[in-house]
This record gives sequence, C-alpha cells and structure tokens, in this order.
Amino acid sequence: MIDTNIQKLINDGALFAINHSGGKDSQAMMIELLKIIPKAQLVVVHADLGEIEWAGTQAHAKAQADAAGLPFLVANAFYKDGVAKTFFNYAEHRFAVRPDAPSFPNGGDARWCTSELKRDPINRVLRQYANANGFPAIVSCQGIRAEESTNRSKKLPFAVEDRLDTKKRPGFVWYPIFRMTTAQVKATVAQAGQELHWAYAQGNERLSCVFCIMASDNDILNGAKARPELLAKYAALEAKLGYTMHVSRRSLLDIVAEAQAAAELPLAA
Repeated sequence: MIDTNIQKLINDGALFAINHSGGKDSQAMMIELLKIIPKAQLVVVHADLGEIEWAGTQAHAKAQADAAGLPFLVANAFYKDGVAKTFFNYAEHRFAVRPDAPSFPNGGDARWCTSELKRDPINRVLRQYANANGFPAIVSCQGIRAEESTNRSKKLPFAVEDRLDTKKRPGFVWYPIFRMTTAQVKATVAQAGQELHWAYAQGNERLSCVFCIMASDNDILNGAKARPELLAKYAALEAKLGYTMHVSRRSLLDIVAEAQAAAELPLAA
C-alpha cells in the first residue's frame, strides 16, 4: 500500500526525482518506483563526481534511465565563480580556511562530500527542471536503507526537505526502499533481469566513490587494485594536509596494507 502522503503527491502531479548513484540501492529503488509513479512524473538525476567515481558509474545509471524511457539529468558542483568544485580542491580550500580543523569530510556533521558534491548540485538541477516543466512539488527519492547503519535506521523515510521546500513549491525527501534488506535489493535487481555495476562482481560491498570515507577495508583494497594512481593522489593529499580521509583515522595506505596482509593470511584449519 502506498503511503497517503506519497499518493497525494502523485495525484497532485509532483516531480519524483530518482537520485541514482549507479549503486544497487539506487537501481532497486528505480525498479520499485516505476511500478507506482507515472513516467511523466519521474526523472533520474546523477551527481557527477568525476575521477573519484568508479569507471562506468554514470553510464550505468543512464543506461537504466534510457531503458525505462526517463529523462536523465547530470548535476555538477561549482564554486560561485564558476570553477568546478572537486573533492580534492574543496579539501584544500577547507585547509586554507581552517587549517586547525579536519579538511576531509570524515567527522560527524562535517560530511561535506555529500552536501557540497551531491545534494546541493542535485537540488539546484531539480529546481531548474521543475521550473522549466511546471511541476508543483519535488520529491527527492533516495536509496537510503535502515539496515545500512544505526544512524540511518533512525531517519524518517518521508520528510520535508528544507533545501527544496519553498512557499511557492513544496519539497520533500523520500526513502522508498527504507525497509529493504540487502538480499531483497539484490533480488529485486535480479528479478528485473538487470545486472549490477561491474564493481560488485569484483567483490565490492558498496558502490560509492572509489575511496569512500565510510568504505570497508575490503572496498578500499579493491579501489587500490583498480585505481592505484588515484590512491597515490589521495595519499599525497593526506600527507600535504596532515589529516587522514577515512573515518577510522587510518591513512589510506595503512588501510590498504592491512587489508592486503589480511587477505594473504592462510585460512584457519
């Protein structure tokens, strides 16, 4: 049964924006949304993270949108002067402004990679799209799931999105697959006859940035194998700024070394 808030927004002709990272949760969410939301009210949006994304991420998201016949929007981050904002130059910017504070987005409310590189650019693109097409409301649909973490399990699956909400046009955030398990997500994609992004076949648990601040040691090691030149760039920035990127406060090189050593241990008898 569809939530009454969602049903009313469907009836009112709201825009439902599928935030598609290219990962399994985004993919499963889109499959489910296509079952209940008219295509004329759906759009797919992807935050382009440039070199820090896994290869083929944007193409994977676009392929699903194209197959469904949905518009595909790409959101890019910029500074006020129009210069492209990246993970690397924004970390350096933060260091220049506050050298006494962590430059990387690895501490509590300081998780700026989401706000600066994803959420804000996406919201800007969605406002422009809604204005151009006359939608009376925007619902930002995101593949957040309660099973992923304790913090995420405490979120409300539907709420007003202050950064989209205005007097003229209300904005909301909705987590359509909030109660899904990982097994259900994978089953949903498989039952739809779709394949996951290739990084999962290489053993990745999640598909985010190649080197995510929240990534498991396994995924960091996979990233190091796939993109050694990118690992070197991150390691150089850690050394330059004097801060570590990962939430564990270990350097990426240490994480890779430890994960590599653990992977080489003989199996217990």
